[in-house]
Amino acid sequence: MRRHLEIVRLLADGGLHSGETIARRLGISRAALWKALRKADEALGLGIESVRGQGYRLPRPLELLEAGAISAALDAQVREHLTGLEVLADVDSTSSHVLRRADEGAASGLVCLAERQRAGRGRRGRTWVSPFGCNLYLSILWRYPLAPADLGGLSLAAGTAVGEALMAAGAEGIVLKWPNDVHWRRRKIAGLLLEVSGEAQGPSQVVVGVGVNLDLDAAQAAAIDQPWADMREALGGRHAGRNRTAAALVQRLTLALAGYDPARMAGILDDWRRLDGYRGEPVELIAGERRIAGVYVGIDPQGALLLESDGATRAFMAGEVSLRPRA
Repeated sequence: MRRHLEIVRLLADGGLHSGETIARRLGISRAALWKALRKADEALGLGIESVRGQGYRLPRPLELLEAGAISAALDAQVREHLTGLEVLADVDSTSSHVLRRADEGAASGLVCLAERQRAGRGRRGRTWVSPFGCNLYLSILWRYPLAPADLGGLSLAAGTAVGEALMAAGAEGIVLKWPNDVHWRRRKIAGLLLEVSGEAQGPSQVVVGVGVNLDLDAAQAAAIDQPWADMREALGGRHAGRNRTAAALVQRLTLALAGYDPARMAGILDDWRRLDGYRGEPVELIAGERRIAGVYVGIDPQGALLLESDGATRAFMAGEVSLRPRA
């Protein structure tokens, strides 16, 4: 993997680089270069292009993640909360990695980002499509003295933080779909998965996993089974900047996690409601094996979804909302 990353860094600007230059920088022979390029291409799905007589290039520039650049963009109070900021080239999933680190005793405030996930996880067993070097995949570990039951509002707080981070990065029209999907023009641009564990009376821990689509092409997105969007489209064709957007996400999520207090639930709900994109719309709630059609009418004081169906309004603490097509 180290050699693969060396190749990526040499080609990251998207320009043409001669085989002679690449071989010299890698310290290998020209004869060995083609094999090294092919292996890197196959391992990372880079699509390296060869131009006869001119050299090699990537089909588009890549901005690789840099822990130093991300950390430097954070406020001092946020850096004080963090106990580590890891940037990995390749991982099964950032959340799986952070959970393993938690089992080893890692302290609250550990952040992990990755260039690629081989087994990124979404809700309901879905795979989060995670190609190399073009999106954001990050997870944060937080520990609380609270019981897991007291963390019910954390999902809403984290979703709000991600939505606000994308708006801070320049995206307009960002909304939330209960409980914490982040949408742009009715399509998913980011998703969260919270994994909570702990003793019945506390303490507890949570790993917040976040995936943000920054710059996906159709081939990369072919495996996505729902309408999707990316930040490049939301920004009118401009690139969001991976390190800048990563810093915005870490900043907002850290403040949300550090400041979480179930006694302040009303404020968390008010913040979430300001980004609620689908109140009053017909939806279908998928809860286990059940599918319940109705009209989404908001959230209650505990953050549960309110569904108006068959003349009654019912509250649901869990489930997935499926949007109905607009008439």
